Amino acid sequence: MYSSFYKLKAKPFQLSPDPKFFFNSGVHKRALSYLRYGLEQGEGFIVVTGAPGTGKTMLVKALFNELDSREVVAGQLVSTQIDAEDTLRLISASFGLAHEKISKATLLKNLETFFRTRAKEGRRVLLVVDEAQNLPLQSLEELRMLSNFEHDNRAIFQSFLLGQEEFRATINSPSMEQVRQRVTATFHLNPLEFDETKAYIEHRLSTVGWNKDPEFTPEAFKEIFRFTQGTPRKINTLCDRLMLFGFLEELHKIDKAATTTVTSEMHKDAAPVKGSRAKGAVLGSVKATVSSISPELTVQERLNNDDLIRRVGQLESTVDALKKTLKKERALLRKAILLHLEMGEEAEEDLLD
Repeated sequence: MYSSFYKLKAKPFQLSPDPKFFFNSGVHKRALSYLRYGLEQGEGFIVVTGAPGTGKTMLVKALFNELDSREVVAGQLVSTQIDAEDTLRLISASFGLAHEKISKATLLKNLETFFRTRAKEGRRVLLVVDEAQNLPLQSLEELRMLSNFEHDNRAIFQSFLLGQEEFRATINSPSMEQVRQRVTATFHLNPLEFDETKAYIEHRLSTVGWNKDPEFTPEAFKEIFRFTQGTPRKINTLCDRLMLFGFLEELHKIDKAATTTVTSEMHKDAAPVKGSRAKGAVLGSVKATVSSISPELTVQERLNNDDLIRRVGQLESTVDALKKTLKKERALLRKAILLHLEMGEEAEEDLLD
């Protein structure tokens, strides 16, 4: 929706990793070099760690774009809390092998046959395990055992392990000595620096035909960096909201005020209403004013004044309710537009699949 308003060819800040948006920052360039090096070695484990949203999955997708299917057969596994046998089943499933109601011995035999067949074709097998911090130690041992398979004295199975920061502690634990001996390279992804954050945003915008509309002010970039701390996924989320906000407000310049407004909204899931205290202050003021007019009032005058206070209170409640409704409707409108855009993207991906 905002893409049309800003004359963009596509949505620039989608959350799903798309290799065409890969930004070759200093840290990501080095990480990709490590992955390429590991791929050339053709054996063991390559370990890439980083905080959530730092771009681990994007790295792998960028690498996959470079792979020649005539040389490498690649599979991907997103790890959850699974036991060792289920790990073998998921690996088998990622390569299209039978995996249901099969014994562990049969699973291992089928995988070995698959690896050797690919080796005879002159191809290697690569498995990428995402969210590797969820793997139990026994599952890592199973992966190590698979790495023992050879053909003509060459390894025929290799794993890339992508995990969050705590995965480094797992790999360095005393019980993982044999796994560590199979690690050929490791790399830890850090968030982007301020200059890289600015360049990252402009890169994603330029990829979809951005022509400086909207313009981001230097203060806006500083506020984006302060809020996201250079984490790419957080940058995407915030900038997507900013673009939507700009569309709704018909802005052609994203400044600090607009950025602060959006970051404040993102901080508040359900902000507590502070109207009751203000309403009480207004009523107190009305009562004080009425009392100061004349301390000696007739019964009828007191009744009239009490009615006035009641009506002022009702008016304050009505205004307060209208403010709440307007705020909620505005937030719902933005959420509805975001949901509509996301559903549209998912539908498009399903059609492409």
